[in-house]
Amino acid sequence: MPFPQKITYTVEDIYALPEGHRAELIDGQIYDMAPPNARHQDIIFSLSRKIADYIDENRGLCKIYLAPYAVFLNRDNKNYVEPDISVICDKYKLNDKGCNGAPDWIIEVVSPSTERIDYGIKLFKYRSAGVREYWIINPRIRTVSVYDFEQNEQTRQYSFEDDIPVCIYKKLNINISKLSL
Repeated sequence: MPFPQKITYTVEDIYALPEGHRAELIDGQIYDMAPPNARHQDIIFSLSRKIADYIDENRGLCKIYLAPYAVFLNRDNKNYVEPDISVICDKYKLNDKGCNGAPDWIIEVVSPSTERIDYGIKLFKYRSAGVREYWIINPRIRTVSVYDFEQNEQTRQYSFEDDIPVCIYKKLNINISKLSL
């Protein structure tokens, strides 16, 4: 008896989904995405505003993109993600379709339906693709997990009340509880 064949999807399959259907593609497997709730949206908006203000004040060249924004992690047709926040410092990775290659900093806000993916599959994928820094924000337990892939440091855990140092910006600290949420 032959083993069942696993279907490998491509970016073309993502683009062929019905209008309004959001999904990500990791190593040829499609992961459906539920719409974010209001708390989720408040966090990514306030956080992105804080980061954008820092970049502007320091005349930085990095760009910030919020989901839904296409990131083609491995520059192939089997990996397509929409991180909640992508900070991209290499303008040559950007085109009209999205980011081709790893963003410098990715932030994901966990929802009940994405927890396993954010802490597992995406953690591995982002690290192997070359993302420099990855934050996982968990509103339910009010924690932030920080992964500094560039320095290969151990995971650091913070609460929303902590001043969290940003790895790629040495002078930026973010306190989630002080953002206007």
